[in-house]
Amino acid sequence: MPDLLPMLATPSSHVPAGEEWRHEVKWDGVRALTHVTGGSVTMTSRNANRITAAWPDLAVAPAVGDDTVVDGEIIALNERGVPDFRVLADRMHVRKPATVARLAERIPATYMVFDVLRLAGEDLCDLPLEERRRRLADLDLSRAGWQVPQDYDDGAMLFEATRAQGLEGIVSKRVGSAYRPGQRTPHWVKLPHRHRGSFVIGGWRPQTGTADRLASLLVGEPTADGLLYRGRVGSGIGPKQSRVLTELLADLSTATGPFADEVPRVDAAGTTWVEPVVVVDVDTHGVGYDRLRQPSFQGVRTDLTPDDLVNR
Repeated sequence: MPDLLPMLATPSSHVPAGEEWRHEVKWDGVRALTHVTGGSVTMTSRNANRITAAWPDLAVAPAVGDDTVVDGEIIALNERGVPDFRVLADRMHVRKPATVARLAERIPATYMVFDVLRLAGEDLCDLPLEERRRRLADLDLSRAGWQVPQDYDDGAMLFEATRAQGLEGIVSKRVGSAYRPGQRTPHWVKLPHRHRGSFVIGGWRPQTGTADRLASLLVGEPTADGLLYRGRVGSGIGPKQSRVLTELLADLSTATGPFADEVPRVDAAGTTWVEPVVVVDVDTHGVGYDRLRQPSFQGVRTDLTPDDLVNR
């Protein structure tokens, strides 16, 4: 399947409603197109790079007919039983067979197959999604250990359910839509969850090439074990927010960091440490992680103290 790229979803701020839409879980994993031919499996990434060697546990050809192409997401579960991209990180770039085999045993992966582009040599891309999904449901993927995830007609319900479960979000797809390889179209829309939390500032870093223009914050979570580092927040800090934060932190500088655990060197470099007394709100992608994912600064919480966060 030379240079075949997956169809992409358009970001949206609302869940589309109506019978012309079906809704699926948005998986937090590695997107992969897979070509089954001649009894072998070839997996490629969203950038058309071959990645089969990293996933030998998923490379057993199912009984789907020669020259079949499916689209899906490779996932692995974290300790909470939730799909988590970080869990896959150790496997993604490993190619030595012995190491890959050990990792596959320790970090089992699942291939969630949600579309079929070609079936036994027949191009299905121009067929409507509902027909492609029907063909997909008829396939026996058990030999390969692949799964076909369920889709739903109630997008609002799925959106709230996935939020409550700490999943990444949902993807809504128009049932009559064709598959357009490599294109981002409004017929598929994605709605990732954003979660807001309060954190304590422990330091700040300047804009590259300056010494005093605040560009990002190092924040932590107060716990019984002290202030634990949760990450660096730069998104959402524009010129106005930078000036306000600079003034707020001006008299709080300290010689050492306030975090009880180790701050990665890449984050600590060039940081001005401050007394951990200022609380800010941060939007982040996903919950339950040691580090904030795609964090975005939302504002200072003058109504909260670090002690308030511990006692919540």
